[in-house]
Amino acid sequence: MPIDAEFLSKLVCPETRRPLRLATADELARVNAAIAAGKVHSSGGEPISDPLEEALVPEGGTLLYPVREDVPVLLVEEAIPLSQA
Repeated sequence: MPIDAEFLSKLVCPETRRPLRLATADELARVNAAIAAGKVHSSGGEPISDPLEEALVPEGGTLLYPVREDVPVLLVEEAIPLSQA
């Protein structure tokens, strides 16, 4: 289920305090391809093995915050650096 637009408008990146937006289909596809290839780790160093169905990206950001079971995980150590995709 997509994140409610009103709820999303209230969320900000915990690191930069910039507004968040939904990741595009292209961003998700690139990250999921890198996950499938075993090349993705969280900012905290943990390997990511499950593909993402939804994620959030801060404006101009370099991190992707996963959404798991319809809940945004807004922890910097759980974020995925977009440079890995």
